[in-house]
Amino acid sequence: MNWIILIIAGLFEVAFASCLGKVKETTGTAMYFWFAGFLISLTISMLLLIKATETLPIGTAYAVWTGIGAIGTVLVGIFLFREPVTFWRIFFIITLISSVIGLKAVSSH
Repeated sequence: MNWIILIIAGLFEVAFASCLGKVKETTGTAMYFWFAGFLISLTISMLLLIKATETLPIGTAYAVWTGIGAIGTVLVGIFLFREPVTFWRIFFIITLISSVIGLKAVSSH
């Protein structure tokens, strides 16, 4: 169950990074709504990470959480913010995904 909580925490990390990107692009009221989304997503992500680390090793949980966040944020950057898609970006996303799966596979919990 805590792996599911950790995955959800990682998705909220993607959400707060994405909101931060939108804060940078907007002004006025819209900027404040995106900033509120950032704060809410950040809080939820951290609370879920804390919950997941009650039974998962902190090193593994943190690495998986940041991996999910990094992978998701790069994909959001590509699809929503029109960041460049290059061979090396895709290559390293794949190696990061492999690393996250590997950490899950060797974890004792």
